[in-house]
Amino acid sequence: MPRQFRPLDWRVLWIGFVAILLGAVASLVAKALTALIGLITNLAFYGRWSYDFSSPAGNHLGWWVVVVPVIGGLIVGVMARWGSRAIRGHGIPEAMEQVLLNESRIPPRMTWLKPVSSAIAIGTGGPFGAEGPIIATGGALGSLIAQLMHVTADERKTLLAAGAAAGMSAVFSAPISAVLLAIELLLFERRARSLIPVALAATAGTGFRYLLEGNAPMFPMPAVATPTLPALAAYVLMGALVGVLSVWVTKLTYAIEDKFEKLPIHWMWWPALGGIVVGVVGYFQPLTLGVGYTNISHMLSGELTMAAMLTLCLLKLLSWSVALGSGTSGGTLAPLFTIGAATGGVLGLALASAIPSLQVDPHLAALVCMAAIFAGASRAFLTSVVFAFETTQQAHGLLPLLGACAAAYLVSGLMMRNTIMTEKIVRRGVRVPSDYAADYLDQIYVRDACSRNVVSLHADQTLTEVRHWLASEGSATKHQGFPVVDAHDQLLGVVTRRQLYDAGLAYDANVRSLIQRAPLVVREDHTLREAADHMVEREVGRLVVVSRQAPHRMVGIITRGDLLAAHARRLHEARNASRHLGRKPAAT
Repeated sequence: MPRQFRPLDWRVLWIGFVAILLGAVASLVAKALTALIGLITNLAFYGRWSYDFSSPAGNHLGWWVVVVPVIGGLIVGVMARWGSRAIRGHGIPEAMEQVLLNESRIPPRMTWLKPVSSAIAIGTGGPFGAEGPIIATGGALGSLIAQLMHVTADERKTLLAAGAAAGMSAVFSAPISAVLLAIELLLFERRARSLIPVALAATAGTGFRYLLEGNAPMFPMPAVATPTLPALAAYVLMGALVGVLSVWVTKLTYAIEDKFEKLPIHWMWWPALGGIVVGVVGYFQPLTLGVGYTNISHMLSGELTMAAMLTLCLLKLLSWSVALGSGTSGGTLAPLFTIGAATGGVLGLALASAIPSLQVDPHLAALVCMAAIFAGASRAFLTSVVFAFETTQQAHGLLPLLGACAAAYLVSGLMMRNTIMTEKIVRRGVRVPSDYAADYLDQIYVRDACSRNVVSLHADQTLTEVRHWLASEGSATKHQGFPVVDAHDQLLGVVTRRQLYDAGLAYDANVRSLIQRAPLVVREDHTLREAADHMVEREVGRLVVVSRQAPHRMVGIITRGDLLAAHARRLHEARNASRHLGRKPAAT
């Protein structure tokens, strides 16, 4: 008898407790990583020993600023070659690959290689965000803890996602969007047994951030008013335009990566070559160096002019895309937010000046475009909407955020098959889920799909009788298996066609003697998913259906063919369009 599905069991309590501890540890790791980035930044650009998270933009190195990212790139290249090649890039695709192909087993060395290499890359001026490495490190930490425990692959995936969510929430103080990110990019599902531990880890990560750094929003900005209908339409249109931009940015990044692949030198040297571009761009526009969280806050607050935002947008895009394409270690969220916020700020100022009647707020335009570019590039739709709200605490921005991110997602989905998060691993042959739909088989009961007119055999029938009946080749004889019942119609077992034709059996033997094990049954109130799982576990192609009230009385049979027929109904509902209202009645 298959197990009745339960959304929760007592193991979730244990996994949830581990996730809380993991969230606390991940928040401390996030704090340590930001301190390490601050230390390397201060040493590399200012020659001082300080853990303060400072921007490289105020340095006075002159042309020597070009050398610093090159040195950082060399160190990262060496760490990647003799440590692990997986530290290259922003980390989330690599975590996705481990979830999809390796049962969420991330090598233990990644728990220190990834954060240290990212701290070196970012601290020496790399135009990346700290959030990607922290998410990857939190995921690696969750996977490491799970590998030390006796857990299933699904539970290990849950702890990996919990660590990643805790890391993100510890950086941005955004627990809800961290949970959504885990669902949309790592779990590829929304089930209570995985959702609850991830939510607990994100809660713990945010709670410890409040304790260590306070609860102020990550990107403070002036309060925005509820948008008018014309302004709302403008924000949605901006989202669509930024959706096009997100496609172009993604393709540009991977085109640059393809160019690096064709270089006649070992990939270990590529980050240093990317560092040259980072340093040159940083010399002309120092704001492109480093994480740039303060740049985002300044754009959302309206502290930068249109020319400054346009320049920062273009140069940050150039610096970041080349650095990421070269294989340097660092995150994508902050650069994308910078590019999106700058684009939105420029569009908002232009519309506010050209068409004042629209009542477009440049601050809100920067916010919605910041979220929309991430929605278009990553297709993490709900994450993008909620993240922008949590990091600014602007409740009146939720509606334009929803419309703009939906528009960006739509445009991106129509123009680009893969995303900035999945393109890399898709090229390696990994199939990444894109739609998280409810299991159709889990929505249908066995009683609604099983065959009721079952051809059965009586236990006292002889093989001579049965073989003679099979030789008649009637429609009822075509089955591959037959339930066996006694004189009171009580189910005894199932025999196969091959057993009935076994030449080693005497002709006067009865059918009862062929039964080798108790019948494999499923109740009417089980779902087709539970029936399918039972078939796989017991390696059979059919199950006898019984009722709850009479567990030994057969009421039907369910086969693999019935499961495929149910799946065919799902395809018909999804693909066949029809009209019902207004349709002419059929002729009688």
